[in-house]
Amino acid sequence: MPKRKIYVAGHRGMVGSAIVRHLTSLGEDVLTSSRQELDLRDQSSTHAWLKMHEPDAVIVAAAKVGGIHANSVEPAHFLYDNLAIEMNLIHGSHEAGVDRLVFLGSSCIYPKFAPQPISETSLLTGPLEPTNEWYAIAKIAGIKLCQAYRRQYQRRFISIMPCNLYGPNDNFDLMSSHVIPALMRKVHEAKCAGAGDLAVWGTGTPLREFLHVDDLARAVVFCLDNYDEDEHINCGGGSDISIRELAETICKIVGFEGRLTFDATKPDGTPRKLMDSHRLRERGWSPAISLEEGLTNTYQWFLQNHT
Repeated sequence: MPKRKIYVAGHRGMVGSAIVRHLTSLGEDVLTSSRQELDLRDQSSTHAWLKMHEPDAVIVAAAKVGGIHANSVEPAHFLYDNLAIEMNLIHGSHEAGVDRLVFLGSSCIYPKFAPQPISETSLLTGPLEPTNEWYAIAKIAGIKLCQAYRRQYQRRFISIMPCNLYGPNDNFDLMSSHVIPALMRKVHEAKCAGAGDLAVWGTGTPLREFLHVDDLARAVVFCLDNYDEDEHINCGGGSDISIRELAETICKIVGFEGRLTFDATKPDGTPRKLMDSHRLRERGWSPAISLEEGLTNTYQWFLQNHT
């Protein structure tokens, strides 16, 4: 195939940087823009940038992301920033004549008590998990925007919904991070301090599915080349693990030998979240990195970049 010019919005983040690494390894011409160069929340600037650079495809990996705490204290920012980013990129791509776009969402788009494993048809069938509904509503709007431009303008815009992600370039800030980087940093600091025990938020019983970000990057490029349907498509690791088991695995990898305690006064979030990714697997993609292998290389990245 001839080399394509592909714009990856959000290239400095965990997801975007993984996609850039994978596209570069394939010999593609990757376009990026720094926040100083382009504020994706600014409509006119984003539209002008896309018209000037004329990418062959756009991958929307840019988003304001965070864990339960960040979502609860910044609901306006999570809703406004994510709506603005996706609207400007999706409409701007259409205006610039870009026919191929991949929008990345999140498994939090699904109802809190959706049947497990969660299929794509569960979208909009029940109430969302309140702890991240602001982010979820923005991502649902992005899916619908892609569908709208497909139907009205025949644009080949698609949406991919990954499960919980982790890996190099994750956010390890304790006030805004997701469960794996937050646990990894807490366990590492407990080990360094010689602590005898470590408190974990919640009961430890919720079940979560995780996917290494490099596996997602492969899935994104796979879908760019092989998926062109109106309905969004799930991308998950295929199995789940309890937060307690996850914490114990991280303790083993980090080398923390203290006791884990669980603070049931803190929110658990959705009881279980396992996605049905059979539609993507049937097309030929499957994850290649096991959870323990992925956690190990993520901890090595953390040691090299945050200690």
